[in-house]
Amino acid sequence: MSLLGLLKSMVAATRPRQWTKNMIIYFAFFFTINQRWDPQDLNAVGTLFGKATLAFLLFSLLSGATYIVNDIFDIERDRQHPKKRLRPLASGRLSLPVAWGTALALILAALTFAFLLEPLFGIVSVIYLTIMVIYNLALKRMIILDVLTISAGFVLRAVAGAVVIQVPISPWLYICTGLGALLIALGKRRNELAMAGDNPGSQRDTLDEYTPRFLDQLISVVAPATLVAYILYTFTADNLPSNYAMMLTIPFVVYGLFRYLYLVHKKNMGENPEDILLTDVPLIIDILLWLSMAAFILLVFRA
Repeated sequence: MSLLGLLKSMVAATRPRQWTKNMIIYFAFFFTINQRWDPQDLNAVGTLFGKATLAFLLFSLLSGATYIVNDIFDIERDRQHPKKRLRPLASGRLSLPVAWGTALALILAALTFAFLLEPLFGIVSVIYLTIMVIYNLALKRMIILDVLTISAGFVLRAVAGAVVIQVPISPWLYICTGLGALLIALGKRRNELAMAGDNPGSQRDTLDEYTPRFLDQLISVVAPATLVAYILYTFTADNLPSNYAMMLTIPFVVYGLFRYLYLVHKKNMGENPEDILLTDVPLIIDILLWLSMAAFILLVFRA
């Protein structure tokens, strides 16, 4: 294999499409614009945005390393999966020694610069890495704990975004992030189970324990909890405008939630949630409208 081909395989092994999950790091920057800094002070805004962007890049390197480690542990199972068998490690395009070397180099670089950027951000990064290692070693084989761990990873991304720019954000946002991530993880398991055929355990241990009905019951609990948490956030969070204008964003969240459930149940797209975010036009438009409305409210009705 040529050097260029090897580099492409190394990059592909970090799953760049899944780096979209790390956009959650920007939540703290976005949702504190109405009281933590002056939008007219472009230098201050640029500094905070720059730190958030560096955090996004470093977390992308770190999460990319955990994906490589995950593929190393799951290499034999991935070879039995209709799509995952095409991944660099499962297909043989990337050797195990090179994969380990790449993962360790990314971890070392990401953690070093994370501590240089902001010590607390570095600590959160270490906690995230530790949880993901434990997930790969054990938790992903334990029913319920597997999806809860995935949810915890998203919450840590939100925490990382807050500590890197040194601002507190509403606990409701952490709750909404955790519940939303849990919903996505359950949808992923449901579609994995639907696509696994007669021997789901050969692709993931916990798929032998889950059933479509059980997952639907869990989704029916988490989905309304996510919506209620967001609704409560819009009129109870201290850092939001006191006129409750943020409640105008609720319809976009309702549509986005319903659209996701539709895609999971009717289109079997939940197995790769990053593809939904990148390819489903109605959901992309809904997210952009939600962001636009939220930004307008936060900037116009400053606390």
